[in-house]
Amino acid sequence: MPGSYTNLLYHLVFSTKERRPLIAPAMKPRLREYIRAIVLEEEGEFLEFDGVADHVHLLVRLPPSRAVADTLRMIKANSSKWMNETFRKGPRFAWQEGYAGFTVSQSQVPRLLTYIRAQEKHHRRVDFRSELVALLRKNGIAFDERYLL
Repeated sequence: MPGSYTNLLYHLVFSTKERRPLIAPAMKPRLREYIRAIVLEEEGEFLEFDGVADHVHLLVRLPPSRAVADTLRMIKANSSKWMNETFRKGPRFAWQEGYAGFTVSQSQVPRLLTYIRAQEKHHRRVDFRSELVALLRKNGIAFDERYLL
C-alpha cells in the first residue's frame, strides 16, 4: 500500500520561566491564536489550548516530518518574542526551558479536550507541580524532582 498514514497526537505542557504568573487572563485568547498560527505554519493541526497564569497545555496533531522538539522550539521562541512586543507592560515574558510531551490515543481525545478546557477549575485545587508529577507518573516517565519544569 503506497503512502503514509499517521495520527500523531501530542499533549504538550510547558511553563513560564520560573513558573512566574505571566499569562494574564486577557492575554490568553490572543496567545492561543498566535500559537495556533505557529502550529499551522509547522503543518500541524491545532486541536486545543488552555492554561493558567504559569503554564499552558496544547493538544496538537503533527505530521511525521515535524519533530516535537523542533515544533516546540518554534512555538516557544516566537510566542515569547510576540508576547514581549505585544504586551510591553510588566516583567519580561519567557518560557521555562524544557517541556512535557505525551502521545495521545485518538480514543482519549474527548477526555483530554475536557481536561485541557477545565484548567482554570482544575488549578483551583491542584498546583502545577502536583499536576505535572501526576502526568509524568501516569505516562511512566522517570524524572528527578529537582529538575521539574
